[in-house]
Amino acid sequence: MGRESHKMKALSLLRSRICDPKFIFKPLHDSPDSNYSKLKFMMSSSITEACNNSILLLGPRGSGKSAVLELVVGDLLVEYPDMISVIKLSGLLHSDDNCALKEVARQLCLEHQLQFSKAASFDDNSQFMVAMLKECGLAHKTIVFILDEFDLFAQGKQRLLYSLLDAMQSITSQAVVIGISCRMDADQLLEKRVRSRFSHRKLLFLPPSMEDSKSILEHVMSLPVDSSLPHDYAVEFNRKVQDILADRRFKETFNKYLNFDSSVKHLLRFLFCAVSCMDLQTGFLTCENFETAFSSIMRQPKLECLKNCSILELYILVCMKRLEVKEQTLCNFNSIMKEYKNVHDSFRTSDYYARNVCLKAFEHLINRELICFTDNRGHSSSVEFRPAKLLISSSELHQGLKAYHSCPAILHKLMDREG
Repeated sequence: MGRESHKMKALSLLRSRICDPKFIFKPLHDSPDSNYSKLKFMMSSSITEACNNSILLLGPRGSGKSAVLELVVGDLLVEYPDMISVIKLSGLLHSDDNCALKEVARQLCLEHQLQFSKAASFDDNSQFMVAMLKECGLAHKTIVFILDEFDLFAQGKQRLLYSLLDAMQSITSQAVVIGISCRMDADQLLEKRVRSRFSHRKLLFLPPSMEDSKSILEHVMSLPVDSSLPHDYAVEFNRKVQDILADRRFKETFNKYLNFDSSVKHLLRFLFCAVSCMDLQTGFLTCENFETAFSSIMRQPKLECLKNCSILELYILVCMKRLEVKEQTLCNFNSIMKEYKNVHDSFRTSDYYARNVCLKAFEHLINRELICFTDNRGHSSSVEFRPAKLLISSSELHQGLKAYHSCPAILHKLMDREG
């Protein structure tokens, strides 16, 4: 029972590490040239020197922009607990200027225990924000504005950005604006009056290199030898991890995965899947765990759906693909049935079903989201007349038919002809 408990404890430790950004990014931000160090220096300088600043964090999704920012803000809140106030907005929720400024006012009121007025106008909230910036500046307190999906705030009239950056021109205000965006040209979206007030400081985030990815993996997967886990078990576990890293099969799997998606976010998903496959009987990771994780992540749900389709449903999908290749503008159940009959008459197939059975199969494919109606406005129309389209590509359908053990040879011929 004791051995079983320490194996479970090791599994829980590995899972908790993967879900802990602070632990994950530790090997990446130890360097003074890391984005963590640069961002922390810029923000701490603004706080201690009482100056305004605006910074853009740019990079593809999953590259660690938000995670690193959260780490920096968390560290600064510990170092300067009474000198920072954090306001968070998301372009997905607050891209409307009125909505955004109202949310700023709400969070400021909550932070400083003031009464928030839902009926306040844009101008009222704008004046309130300017007044709070001055008050916080006099109290040597910096307001940090975090604008996630920054490019969405740069649409429309950009009144929020102008109001905020214009208020920061005053020597009495004290604020830092941090924009997060996956658009590299986010600052070019700003109007001239807004751009002239922006500091144009940018930090570029890129997916980790192959060496960085391996460092993260080794950092996460190595158990501490000086913990409550048995020393011999931790040493043996770490030795097996090193053996896996040196294994040719693992290197091939890991390289294939990084070629598919090398972002930190997806790397952690891959590691979590591998750890979850660990055999608790032995308590050790194996190459097979990583191969299983790779197969799980790379699996194609549509191909799995095809494996569970009936022969009739496969006929309907192939007939729809034939109509698509013929560039038939209208593809509904009736036209599919005509194509199905043509196939039967041309090849004298034994698989021919009644119309009402075909209609049930057609509806089943819609429920499985392998096909869909193209016009949602036709709910009152008969299913037979509503135009429909395939939600599966030719290559996926081809692969699905090959993987289908009892697939009629005629369907392969029909697909080969269209290919």
